Amino acid sequence: MYRVQRILPWTGLVTAMLLLGGCEKIQSLLPERSSPGGAPTEKPAAPAQTTATTAGPAAPAGSGGPAAPAGPAGSATPAGPPVSVTLVTAKTRSLPVLLEATGTVVPVASVDVRPQVSSVVTQVHVREGQFVRAGELLFTLDSRSDEANVAKMRAQMAKDEAALADAKRQFARSRELLEKNFVSQGAVDTNQALVNAQTAAVGADRAAVDAALVTLDFARVRAPSTGRLGAIAVFPGSAVQANQTSLVTLTQLDPINVSFNVPQRYLGDLLQALNSGAAKVNASLPDSPAKLVGRLQFVDNAVDAASGTIKVKARFENRESRLWPGAFATVSLTLRTLEDAIVIPLASIIQSARGPIVYVVDGGKAASRPVTVIAAQGDDAAVTGLKAGERIVLDGRQNLRPGSAVVERSRDGGPGRANGAPATGSAAAPTGAASTSVSTSASGPASVPASVPASGPAANPPSAATPTSAPATQSGPASAKASP
Repeated sequence: MYRVQRILPWTGLVTAMLLLGGCEKIQSLLPERSSPGGAPTEKPAAPAQTTATTAGPAAPAGSGGPAAPAGPAGSATPAGPPVSVTLVTAKTRSLPVLLEATGTVVPVASVDVRPQVSSVVTQVHVREGQFVRAGELLFTLDSRSDEANVAKMRAQMAKDEAALADAKRQFARSRELLEKNFVSQGAVDTNQALVNAQTAAVGADRAAVDAALVTLDFARVRAPSTGRLGAIAVFPGSAVQANQTSLVTLTQLDPINVSFNVPQRYLGDLLQALNSGAAKVNASLPDSPAKLVGRLQFVDNAVDAASGTIKVKARFENRESRLWPGAFATVSLTLRTLEDAIVIPLASIIQSARGPIVYVVDGGKAASRPVTVIAAQGDDAAVTGLKAGERIVLDGRQNLRPGSAVVERSRDGGPGRANGAPATGSAAAPTGAASTSVSTSASGPASVPASVPASGPAANPPSAATPTSAPATQSGPASAKASP
């Protein structure tokens, strides 16, 4: 039973195919029907394989003779339909060469404030996130031992100053006694040496006092520059170690830099722009449409061998604190301006095996033209190999080959016209000629519009035969139905 169920569908299909073949056999044996004028009609047309257009003069009405047979579909030279494209015109204008990159906002100065002496924090004078000026007091450390050391140095200096004064008096007396020949010259010289020694001692004491004052001043931590404070890591009573404990971070925000990397091929243009001093740099943040204008500030002295790029910095005014350290920014720099350049859309350029090409339309035909891209900016490109005013294919270029016929369509997708020919759609067939247009599909049956000439005497009034159109469905042999 299972085998019968599987065989029955195939049996029905084979039977249908045999019946179809028999019907075609019987149809071929039947006598041809005659038209009202007495001329036999055409047999069904052979299966259409290609798209072809044939034309022949129609028989004049009332002649009683058969119409001139139309030529076979394969006798006409096959030609592909025109390709629908959009065209643009190559223009001459100035094109600025912009360099765009993604950069990182970096501060001009960022200082990690640390104490220079080991002590204990006694007072914090600022708060987190506060803007401070250079020299403003931030922290106070315990300085009692340093104050005592300064007092000791000053006392020692006072002692040495007193000894110096006594040495100077002794030296003056010895000189008076020398004039009266009461002492020798050697005694005078000894007193002179004593004065010089005491003078040096006083100078040493004075330097020691200054050093003690410096150490004492280390107990008062001040802001090294103007900027914004970060998080404070210590509190009153915290013990700190000299040059080890971080108290707070101070970052300068105005002005501020944006650092970005540039391919090394632009190094010459960057150096020229840096030396001119007029290179403007635009920066914008991803979440803000506003653009900030700065100037090129720095070009590194070496190319990074790992990436082949060079580090560049631009400086911006940041009074409103729009740029924040660590944020990403889009940077654009105008390197130079190309004057009187041939500019075309970048999308019209095709990268072929032999280099970039474009399709130029001349006389309704497409011709490939090699071009050289000088610079690309946004959607435009400056090229050589073209002339101003030439028509370039923009959309539909992927369907073109050299010599292909083209028909222009509007940029908004509306109906177009053949290049150089006035057309409002498809061209009408000439009077007195019949045309046949057959389109086939590679997969399965397809409905094919067809215009078939009357093969017998024209049944219309005595005027040029008018081709009629009827839908023909291709399923095996192509069948066309013409109205009498």
